Amino acid sequence: MKRLTTIFLAVVALLGSACSTARQSPPPPRAQSALDRMERVALAANRCWFRSKDPAFSGYSLAPELSSFSGRPRILLVPKGRPEAKPLLVVEGRDGSSEIATYGPVMDGALAARVSGDIRRWNGGATGCSA
Repeated sequence: MKRLTTIFLAVVALLGSACSTARQSPPPPRAQSALDRMERVALAANRCWFRSKDPAFSGYSLAPELSSFSGRPRILLVPKGRPEAKPLLVVEGRDGSSEIATYGPVMDGALAARVSGDIRRWNGGATGCSA
């Protein structure tokens, strides 16, 4: 009987330690992938530049290329009605970097400051359109 009591106490002690409520620190925040960031930018660009019928972008169409095996998802601005045309703006994310690159003829024109500001805000987590 004494041996049974000893075994019972050992089992209770093991169960008690297994069920302890030790505080665990939360897991570190997951770094956003380039795809996560570029999806957010593409949605905001579509909403703010095109669905809002912003006249500055009326001659363009948005062509997202988010499925990328190179780790560089991107969105393109192409002439409206010509999705096969050479892009006038490339907005490209890269895995392992929080930066988004923008290049193309649009970045040499009147829209450059607007595009840069919008992309910078959206990449930082903002969702609103510029004033």
